[in-house]
Amino acid sequence: MNTSAYDAPFRIAVVGVGQITQQAFLPALRSLDDVALVAAVTGSDEKADALDDSVDVHDYSSYDRLLASGDIDAVYVATPVFRHREFAEPALEAGIHVLLEKPMATSVEDCEVLIAAAERSGATLMVAYRMHQDAYMVELAERVARGDVGETRSFTSVFTHDINEDNHRGHSGFWGGPVPDFGAYPLNLVRHLFRAEPVRVHALGTRQDDREFNFRDTVGVTLRFPDDRIAQYTLSYAAGDVDSFTLVGSRGSITSDSCYGFDPEPPRTYTITTDDGEESRTAESFDQFAGEIRYFVDCVRAGVRPEPDGAEGLADVRVFAAAEESLRTGAEVPLQPRPFGPGLSRDQIRAIPPRPADEIPEDEELVDQEPQDR
Repeated sequence: MNTSAYDAPFRIAVVGVGQITQQAFLPALRSLDDVALVAAVTGSDEKADALDDSVDVHDYSSYDRLLASGDIDAVYVATPVFRHREFAEPALEAGIHVLLEKPMATSVEDCEVLIAAAERSGATLMVAYRMHQDAYMVELAERVARGDVGETRSFTSVFTHDINEDNHRGHSGFWGGPVPDFGAYPLNLVRHLFRAEPVRVHALGTRQDDREFNFRDTVGVTLRFPDDRIAQYTLSYAAGDVDSFTLVGSRGSITSDSCYGFDPEPPRTYTITTDDGEESRTAESFDQFAGEIRYFVDCVRAGVRPEPDGAEGLADVRVFAAAEESLRTGAEVPLQPRPFGPGLSRDQIRAIPPRPADEIPEDEELVDQEPQDR
């Protein structure tokens, strides 16, 4: 899209100035000349003081006044997930476009409320699946769809990290824990590789005695898909860094030991192995956050519904909710059949170079924020 056709910048406000906002979203905005940060909502005086003087800062109690001001086109909601509906719903009701961090919400009901609010007002609702604008994930889905490894059979993944219990993720219950947080990545990836929705969910979790999480910090999830396909992934907030998946098809496999990160973390890779040999690829590093913002703004300006919309966010949340039920009961939880779609496409790729490393705040430079890493 020719952004120079727009005389006025796209005006965005951030709601929540935590780690992801400080280290990823705000630096990404510097790559987008036609998008302006005009406002922020935070309950921290320190965070407010650290923002540029041109940013109109509100506390949470004056959020409604910001929405009614006419000064913003969209909000980026990056609060802890249990507050997503609280800030996304009134924005959508006011006709303000919403870029909402994942997971979308803490219940299927809340997702449905947000989808309905967007439909009533006509505002755009996009869930921030940053990998959907990255050629890496799109290419994987394309290669599986064209049969490079035959018919899909199984998917396994491990996504683990050592999380600081004092970070908000460490004490917000199940919905701040590894299943909706880390689990969004393997679940979303396998749904797009299988091009299908799971029909049954089972989860088994443990809690380490020496950690103070208020949820099961290590969880294994098993999903049954149509056509006798199985996906299994392990998630942990109390383990070393592992970031991998294996997809097995009838004629070969795709493996990766670096798949869910974003620049400046190690680049994403994959290897396809078939009877014809082995092919390894390393993805070029791009700023996934700048890419998702660019795509969001392009969709709003063109009046096009984004691919990772409310329905896409809901598709994952219903699996998280089923995993929560399975952890509570020990039983396998059935899901109502649901069509998959529309899936990834090349027209949503936005390849924007990463910002220089010295523009990304280190953990010790975060303002009034307990970092995620232990």
